[in-house]
Amino acid sequence: MPKFVIEREIPGAGNLSGDELRGISQTSCGVLREMGPQIQWVQSFVTDDKVYCIYIAPDEDAVREHASKGGFPANSVSEVRSVIDPTTAEG
Repeated sequence: MPKFVIEREIPGAGNLSGDELRGISQTSCGVLREMGPQIQWVQSFVTDDKVYCIYIAPDEDAVREHASKGGFPANSVSEVRSVIDPTTAEG
């Protein structure tokens, strides 16, 4: 199943409270339950004005449908082609 990186432009994201982040997470999980197991949220990284999310999904359309149903921006959706880390240098 393909993996995607989603860039969400959310001004002030880095200043969201724990309760606000919990509420956003609960909304996301609720939409995921409705959509079924074919789409999964792996994790997200919150920066000052953006949130970068990692999802496993059958295609970009499913990622965008999740964003639409949840009321989240999906400014950029990119399919991951490879994953590298420091151990890649050892090969």
